[in-house]
Amino acid sequence: MVANKAVVYRKPGVVEVEDIGFPDLVLRDGPGVNPLNVGRKCEHGVILKVVTTNICGSDQHMVRGRTTAPSGLVLGHEITGEVIEVGRDVEFIKKGDLVSVPFNIACGRCRNCKQQDTHICENVNPDRPGSAYGYVDMGGWVGGQSEYVMVPYADFQLLKFPDKDQALEKILDLTMLSDIFPTGYHGAVSAGVKTGSTVYVAGAGPVGLAAAHSAQLLGASVVIVGDLIEERLAQARSFGCETVNLRTHPNLEEQIEQILGVPEVDCAIDAVGFEASGHGDGAGEAPATVLNSIMGVTRAGGRLGIPGLYVTGDPGAEDKDAQEGTLKIRFGLGFAKAHTFVTGQTPVMRYHRDLMQAILSGRAQIAKAVNATVISLEEAPAGYKEFDGGVAKKFVIDPHGALR
Repeated sequence: MVANKAVVYRKPGVVEVEDIGFPDLVLRDGPGVNPLNVGRKCEHGVILKVVTTNICGSDQHMVRGRTTAPSGLVLGHEITGEVIEVGRDVEFIKKGDLVSVPFNIACGRCRNCKQQDTHICENVNPDRPGSAYGYVDMGGWVGGQSEYVMVPYADFQLLKFPDKDQALEKILDLTMLSDIFPTGYHGAVSAGVKTGSTVYVAGAGPVGLAAAHSAQLLGASVVIVGDLIEERLAQARSFGCETVNLRTHPNLEEQIEQILGVPEVDCAIDAVGFEASGHGDGAGEAPATVLNSIMGVTRAGGRLGIPGLYVTGDPGAEDKDAQEGTLKIRFGLGFAKAHTFVTGQTPVMRYHRDLMQAILSGRAQIAKAVNATVISLEEAPAGYKEFDGGVAKKFVIDPHGALR
């Protein structure tokens, strides 16, 4: 039996690399697998040899103990790989294809999938619409921070790279197509970014940096990125963004006015989510901070893209309301300013082919923007700790040493 090492969540702050067994085309029982999904046959699926798989900020929420993720959950929803086995019902994807895997799992058959709302597929998660690999309460599909992984609904979901050699040359960019590039782009599109827009992006983590680069691709005149960590802000400046440090200068409106001459922007993007911090030195966690601040600085009639993750259950929150995902949001302000809010998972398949073309043509430089940094599978636990400390890197796991 071929070994299959993977990154496994054990307890808050602890991930380990373990052998989870070689996958097959059945969703078997295991940590986090919904009982109604156990034994689900996936002859419409494939087995991938994972070429790259990335650590995501969403994974960190689980690893910090801020969700109800069970011990033993195999992590990882950002997957790029080579097809090594195809199911009986797979018609168009072939062995040897190099493919990007959308992080949201989608059947292609339900009403939502047919409307391109693949982030809320009705058939893959018995609890509620929407699913993802290696994520709590998402149906239990096994994560892809591993050497091999099973991917269902292959013909519908997988994005095949047209030229394998060309793709391998740009693999650090193309690995971002499974999640953060489409997620950042969705945040910018949802915020209504267009030629000439002024844009504020809250958060200079990988998704925030991807959103900032996406806003540039969409024609924004000025992109301002806010964060509490100077190293991350320096990364944003490295590809032409303006920045505001909300630890040393907590008044966001004043800082925006210093840059633009007015204390507001056309569009704003929340790339932080529910573990947001208050502004200022020594400020504690305040989960509604980003949502309230972007309402404050976005012009009347503007749009707010919210790809930052918010959850219905946060056992690590400081008060009962926040533990249930109930936040003290100034919704009256948003109403008064006639804001449009767009939330939820990103429908990756709506964007990934176009973004692939932007990468292959050299138009998009997403790996540079997010500072893609390659590590081995064995280095993943250390990568999680470093990422949790706020380092300005996007860790790309290379399970088979192919990139090194």
